Amino acid sequence: MKLSSYLSEKAIISNVKGNNINELVDDLLNRLVENNKVLKIEKEIMKRAVLKREEEASTYLGHGISLPHARLGDYDDILVAIGFPEKPIKIKDSNNKEEELKIVILVIADVLKSKKILKIMSGISKLAMRNKDVLDRIIAGKDPIQTIKIIEAANIEIDHNITAEDLMTNLPKAAVPSDTLEDIAKKIIMEKVAGVAVVDSDNNFLGEITERELISFGMPKYTTILSDLNFMTVGEPFENYLVNEKTETIEELYRKEDLVTIDKNTSLMEVSYLFMNRGVTRIYVLENGKYLGIILRSDIIRKILHI
Repeated sequence: MKLSSYLSEKAIISNVKGNNINELVDDLLNRLVENNKVLKIEKEIMKRAVLKREEEASTYLGHGISLPHARLGDYDDILVAIGFPEKPIKIKDSNNKEEELKIVILVIADVLKSKKILKIMSGISKLAMRNKDVLDRIIAGKDPIQTIKIIEAANIEIDHNITAEDLMTNLPKAAVPSDTLEDIAKKIIMEKVAGVAVVDSDNNFLGEITERELISFGMPKYTTILSDLNFMTVGEPFENYLVNEKTETIEELYRKEDLVTIDKNTSLMEVSYLFMNRGVTRIYVLENGKYLGIILRSDIIRKILHI
């Protein structure tokens, strides 16, 4: 099925009122149930479930899109609704920076339809990341009929199989060999990650740079062959790092071997198997050698077990 097949004109509201995401969700649900007796009965349950999920972790995707969602035990349907805030609303992204929230896409489904929720959310993410012009047209128009036509023309399919492309994220942005130690340290701290992909100017995947390489650069070279440093009474680690962090690039530091990479169409079962049997915490997703994104082990928990 296409993403557009889950939409209806009555579930697209052009002037949702509210000062924050909670108020926007409340007003969006109120508008949806006005002429729908079934939804009116479920409205408060839906609201509690959605806001509880939002409290656990923000569903703001970036690109001006918030994707509040929830699973309900006795809701044998899938609801996809779109709301456009009546006035500018500020929301914080994953780096705690304020951005303008431009569109709210609400997804509610039965608790056993987690796979379907994830596929719909993945389709929306593709729309945001790969079809920015399409998203801009939707936000600029705020028109129910045109919104459905635009999404239908984007031809985003929602199938039943969860793949690496559904699980991955394109954050943090990949590093390049000319990045300095300081650049990478900032990225690791700001993005709260342990490793970052390294690509060339054509986005070909080259390897990864991690916390380990940064710490290793700061330690005296001979310490790597010692089993006990207790006898050392002089010298401080990281002097070399602090002197060179602004000028030393990662070109000779990033790891090129023993990395796990997969194609975007790799199945959820294969991804889970790699995490279980290779002892890795992150897997890089490629398409014909080009870097697409990263899957963290925690993504299996966050996107499958606790969507």
